[in-house]
Amino acid sequence: MNMRTFAIATFLSFGAATLSAQATAQAPRSMGGGNCANNPYNCADTPNPLPPVDTVWIEEMTWMDVRDALNAGKTTAIISTGGMEPNGPWLVTGKHNYVLRTNCDVIARKLGNALCAPIVKLVPEGRIDPPSGHMRSPGTISLREETYQAMLTDIAHSLKQHGFKNIIFIGDSGGNQDGQKAVADKLTAQFAGAALVATIPEYYTAPPGTPNVLRQLGVTKDGMPDDGLHDSPGITLNMMLTDTQSVRWQERVKAGQASINGVSIADKAKALEWARAIVDARATRTAELIQKLIATGPRTTQ
Repeated sequence: MNMRTFAIATFLSFGAATLSAQATAQAPRSMGGGNCANNPYNCADTPNPLPPVDTVWIEEMTWMDVRDALNAGKTTAIISTGGMEPNGPWLVTGKHNYVLRTNCDVIARKLGNALCAPIVKLVPEGRIDPPSGHMRSPGTISLREETYQAMLTDIAHSLKQHGFKNIIFIGDSGGNQDGQKAVADKLTAQFAGAALVATIPEYYTAPPGTPNVLRQLGVTKDGMPDDGLHDSPGITLNMMLTDTQSVRWQERVKAGQASINGVSIADKAKALEWARAIVDARATRTAELIQKLIATGPRTTQ
């Protein structure tokens, strides 16, 4: 190595070490993706220059929004899990994710002290090769169970690191439930009181005796047909509240296919009215269960 090369290498090494030392020294007050020394908006205690935003979704908030929400007592985080799978000819493959987009929002607002983490849109859907379960249908994306649980673990750890005290899983599909419980049990023990991690299976499967909203409204009754699809009026209506295109509403009306199991969704206003009733009932039930769980602590594993 000649002297010129040695000098450049020494300078670069010294510069990198100096920057590293500065970053380490300033780390306690540096947030927001930048250096506190370079801009006050990168400092942990700088007031938010903007008013609070009307959202419960962490991904729609700035880091200052999240910081201020935590300081205001919003220390419950909901991690919702959906999936990508076939759902008959009318519903998009992201069915569960569309349902959760509305439901997590309503649940968090009913709780009043909660935020929604980004929806976990990919979950176990069957063996990939050779394919099993939903993996037999194109458009399905499946995770290995260990991948799924590792993802939930890392998301929960991240939320705890930032100060969330209650981390709640809700899963919109049956195959999501066992993995959520395994992670919740493991992390609650690991966190040893620093944070509660729990799952609410009753979000997905209503407890016995739960009123059937559509039956109460007179929309469904005994003896109605079953189309034999991976679909139902409740799911379709819930999706419509998020995005009517997710159930191909306009195309189905035009093609004379705007019904599922004998329930017509052709009257959009009426269908959305039913949808709001379904979501309100499900969100109310789930919020009450979350409140009770937080008040009493985690359930004992059987």
